[in-house]
Amino acid sequence: MIRFARLLDSLIYSPSRNTKLRLLKDYFATTPDPARGYALAALTDGLEFRYVKSGLIRELVVGKVDPVLFELSYDFVGDLAETASLIWPAPAELPNNQSAPDVADVVETLQSASRGTAAKLLAGWFDRLDATGRWALIKLISGALRVGVSARLAKLALAEFGNIDVATIDELWHGLTPPYAALFAWLEQRGPRPVVDESVNFRPMMLAMPLEETELAGLNPSDFRAEWKWDGIRVQIIAKPGIRRLYSRTGDDIAAAFPNIVDALAFDAVLDGELLVRRADGEIGTFNDLQQRLNRKAVTVALSTDYPAFVRLYDILFHGREDLRSLPFSERRRRLEAWHGNVGAPVVTRFDLSPLIHFASWDGLRKRRIEDMPRSAEGLMLKRADSLYVAGRPKGPWFKWKREARTVDTVLMYAQRGHGKRSSFYSDFTFGCWRAGADGEAPQLVPVGKAYFGFTDEELARLDRWVRSHTVNSFGPVREVEPHLVVELAFDSVHRSTRHKSGLALRFPRVYRIRWDKPAAEADTLDALTRHIE
Repeated sequence: MIRFARLLDSLIYSPSRNTKLRLLKDYFATTPDPARGYALAALTDGLEFRYVKSGLIRELVVGKVDPVLFELSYDFVGDLAETASLIWPAPAELPNNQSAPDVADVVETLQSASRGTAAKLLAGWFDRLDATGRWALIKLISGALRVGVSARLAKLALAEFGNIDVATIDELWHGLTPPYAALFAWLEQRGPRPVVDESVNFRPMMLAMPLEETELAGLNPSDFRAEWKWDGIRVQIIAKPGIRRLYSRTGDDIAAAFPNIVDALAFDAVLDGELLVRRADGEIGTFNDLQQRLNRKAVTVALSTDYPAFVRLYDILFHGREDLRSLPFSERRRRLEAWHGNVGAPVVTRFDLSPLIHFASWDGLRKRRIEDMPRSAEGLMLKRADSLYVAGRPKGPWFKWKREARTVDTVLMYAQRGHGKRSSFYSDFTFGCWRAGADGEAPQLVPVGKAYFGFTDEELARLDRWVRSHTVNSFGPVREVEPHLVVELAFDSVHRSTRHKSGLALRFPRVYRIRWDKPAAEADTLDALTRHIE
């Protein structure tokens, strides 16, 4: 656990991506099995402890210290792991032969422990560890690491550690389980490549590069095919006899939330498409509609009825056992159309084809992008007709030409402390627009969105100072501030929402510009924001 604690501590204070990769590779190289495998599982959200939740950690701490002191400390720090690890009282003495626990000991013991046993184990381990060790232990068991390492970065570190392509790791990943002993043996050339069931494996997706209009002059329109970029989530469908999988772009299995899609996988192919919702009027729903069903372990009949999902197909990767990824896009598209034309009605109702857009020049396509874009599309996709299907984001074959971001002037209303290296700053902000008062009443600010990125480190420091000096009220870790600061938010789209007080929800809000000079009274109204609804 001490070695794992040092890794997390180093990662959180290393903003450089290359430094994080080096730290991970060094850890994999110097840590024995199975500890490094369980650490990898923690970094990639692959661990789960049935009886150890944040509530249990709070109960343990409150049993050791004054509850009011803990709550005040938690409100100030804003992170449970940091608060609990620092406030836990050191024992007067430890029993003989009580050494710090190892990562493997913690994981394997807790996975078979009952709730009562787990509480006793945690209390004993907290006593045997220092503050950093307790912090790392809580991070490990809670899964909320927040050290700036994504699953993708961890896999990239594995690939560099074993001197192999990261796409190979992706193709093996879903057939592997912690503590990944066979994987590490192969990476260190001590054993063969792990044998997994290739038929259920997620294949790394091909992604597009952002396109600036100035780049069009260097591209030949006759080399490309165009289609709309739909505003859903990218998915990969794997269907074979006895096998039905639905993966997100990051390789997460989301089949449980979309049983109607899974039920229609009565074919033998691997497909690439966009998961969308179809509204009652036949139009494609917004991303906000799709969110009603995302991240659910199960879905109700009402949700399936109110938000019926389907997949708009982009590509075909396998047809039966035939790997089509080495064929050019134009040929894969022809094969996809032929496949779709031969499948039965139950499949067609859940899977349709993304239509190609015919154009002769960039000016003509630009005009269609402005005048004909469907309301549920967020731009165009440009794909070279001769492009092979390769993993990652190669520059040149595919481009995404997204619509321009919208902006709105809002007023800062609330601020909350961030996490990790931002835990000492107020960096998570809530913004509002003016709602007209009724019967001569003064306008009121109504929250319309939250944002925590889009500003520089210098701007964050200035925002933090402004929040501290303009606070009018506090609600736990949240501060209410004077409604004086105008911030211009950028967002992709806006939708109606019954879950928000304003009745509106912004898609991907981010700070675009801080208007230090603009009076708050000149910020936008809800009516102005509503006009962005398509």
